[in-house]
Amino acid sequence: MERRTINPWTWQDQYGFEQAIEITGAGRTLICSGQTAIDENGHSAHAGDIGAQTKLALDNLETVLTKASFTLSDVVRMTIYTTDVDAYIGKGGSESLTIRLNSAGCKSAQTLIGVARLAFPELMVEIEATAMK
Repeated sequence: MERRTINPWTWQDQYGFEQAIEITGAGRTLICSGQTAIDENGHSAHAGDIGAQTKLALDNLETVLTKASFTLSDVVRMTIYTTDVDAYIGKGGSESLTIRLNSAGCKSAQTLIGVARLAFPELMVEIEATAMK
């Protein structure tokens, strides 16, 4: 598989994402459901803590990827849904996501979307991803 990054600008570099990624010769594609701050028993965790919810959602995404023999570096598209965009950007959600993805070598196309609510009222972040090899 070959990846070609398309960035007409440089401002996105500080946020750790790409404007577009062209994929050619991909052998496998994994489309992941949205991952949230739900523990292994199906209970929501970290109510009111958007940074901790982002970390657990990423942990859960990484678990799904690993189970399918993928890694975070294979992610080419990510959509982040949040019930509070300002808190996500200002209280550690965005920063912890960027640090984690950068350390994993993940440079994906990303979209951040503010929503009224997620599946359970206490959830603040949901991360959806597509990975390719």
